[in-house]
Parts: sequence; C-alpha cells; structure tokens
Amino acid sequence: MRVSKTGREFIKGFEGFENDAYKDGNVWSIGYGNTYYPDGSPVTQGDWIAQEYADEIFDIILDRFAVQVENLLMVNVSQNQFDALCSLAYNIGTGAFAKSTLLKKVNVNPNDAAIAAEFKKWVYSQNKILNGLVRRREAEAQVYFNGSFNKNSNNIFLYASVAALGLIILNKNTNE
Repeated sequence: MRVSKTGREFIKGFEGFENDAYKDGNVWSIGYGNTYYPDGSPVTQGDWIAQEYADEIFDIILDRFAVQVENLLMVNVSQNQFDALCSLAYNIGTGAFAKSTLLKKVNVNPNDAAIAAEFKKWVYSQNKILNGLVRRREAEAQVYFNGSFNKNSNNIFLYASVAALGLIILNKNTNE
C-alpha cells in the first residue's frame, strides 16, 4: 500500500516545513521532519534544503516508511487506517512502532476501539507532553477510525493545514 495523497498532506501539515536544519530532541531534522537523506546520510547542523527537494525527499522516505508499516501488518487495513499508522510511524520511527502495543492491537483486531487510546500514549517528547503531539494523535485516531481528513471532523484537516503555516487555532472542544 501507499499513503494516499490526502494522507501525505496530512502528515506534511503536522510535520511542518523547515528549510534550515533544526534540533528535534537529540537529532537534526530538515524539510518535513526528515532526520536523514535518501542516501542514508544524516541531517547535520547547518544543512539547508529547497522546498522542492524537501518534497522529493519526503515522498521517498515516506514510501520507505509505508513499506515497513505494511510489512509489520499481519491483517488487512483500510486506506485511512494505513495512512494514520504511517503518520504515527513517520513521527515516532518504525522501531518504536514495531514494538508498540498499538501495532499488536491492530494485528489482533484492526477495529478494536482500544486502539484510539494507544495513539494517545505517544504524546511525549523528552518526558514532556507536547500539545502538538496531543492534537496529532487525536487527529490520527480520528482518521484511523473515521477516515476523516475534512474540516468538519473536529478541525483535523484544518489542524494539519495550518500546522504547516505555524498558526495556532482554537478547537471549540478543547479550548486550546
């Protein structure tokens, strides 16, 4: 399977775009959250990237993530479920995804409602809860179960779209 066009835009929206390498936790990232280039070389301090090249890299690397996610799945999932799982794996890494209780639950029953709670466990960075990760995990769970990428579903698509612009929006359900 491949991540859908809408799924790709969803992930890009939450990742945001940066021309200059930036420190994300303990690793350098660039473009749409990439920590390495297609040839395997790591992003380093001082790197700069044009958006066109970042788009190419994103597609190449996301396709690699999709293959790894697909290989870890022992059951068939819908396109929206696959997109949501790839979004999570792209953000936390396939190593963490492979060991996750979320994946175990998906492989037992991809429609288990408890999977939503598993998405929401992945909201920490350096032992701190990040509001951006809370919103992303809520959005991924919504996409996983409802296939909702549109603005009428708890502003999920709007979150993803404005995240790329670095804007803050208010969600009437959370008052954030």
